[in-house]
Amino acid sequence: MKLGVICDGISRDLAHAVTVMEEFGLKYAELQFVGAKEVGDHTRQEIDAMSRLLGDHDMKVSCLSRHVFAGLTSANRPGDGPHNLHMDALKRVIEMAHRLSSPLVRIFTQKKETVLWGAYGAEMWNVAKGAWEATLPLVAPAVELARAEGLKLVVETGNGTMINSCYTARRLIDELDAKDALQVLWDPGNACWCHERAYPDGYELVRDGYIGHIHLKDVVVDTPRSRLELRRFGDGQLGPQFTPLAQALRTDGYDGVISLESVFHPGNGDFEAGFRQCVQPFKRTFG
Repeated sequence: MKLGVICDGISRDLAHAVTVMEEFGLKYAELQFVGAKEVGDHTRQEIDAMSRLLGDHDMKVSCLSRHVFAGLTSANRPGDGPHNLHMDALKRVIEMAHRLSSPLVRIFTQKKETVLWGAYGAEMWNVAKGAWEATLPLVAPAVELARAEGLKLVVETGNGTMINSCYTARRLIDELDAKDALQVLWDPGNACWCHERAYPDGYELVRDGYIGHIHLKDVVVDTPRSRLELRRFGDGQLGPQFTPLAQALRTDGYDGVISLESVFHPGNGDFEAGFRQCVQPFKRTFG
């Protein structure tokens, strides 16, 4: 399968991150923060320099991952000031994607409301009324822009956003009738926060052409205590699910990229050291 990494998990110095990637045979660079800037904020000259650097190392960009729509709430509406700022940023990221031949651009959704649907009384007392209905019009203009620009968006399953599971991601895509322009950026580690089991439960919901991109990390979540720990790849609660998930992806012919989300450090704040501990088990399982 196609393996890569979110580069700033190694270093925001892209030249150094690419050298480390090359050491381990990873060919797909996901760009989020490069230098002091988030993607979408770089100059044309800076983007051209990235293109030359990646080309010199025979690497491709898998996804441009700005935090589009993150931080909005269900009180926001299309066309208001905060939404317009995110749409303007998305336009810049899409322009950058064209210049770097990135097929995908990541978006998020607004801050999570916990209970979206209910029955037998919960629909009256517990549901955050209107929160789900507010999500669709916030995302719809981004989908239309992607269609017009000829690329795809991927919506990440975030642990603090409205789309936090395979179930909610698929429901969003289906209700927007947007499978042609919007797919899932599946982060099973984030979905652990809402207790969606990655395999087989989550995978069964999105295996039929919904997955555009995958982030993998290993975690231990304690939702009641609001505590999250990152673990060496394979040593967390997702570890036992990685091998059957990899087998299912191969069987189904998954053709997208899997990015190692290199956010683990071994207790000393050294994220490159964390990457080096995680990359080999990642490659052994999904390579």
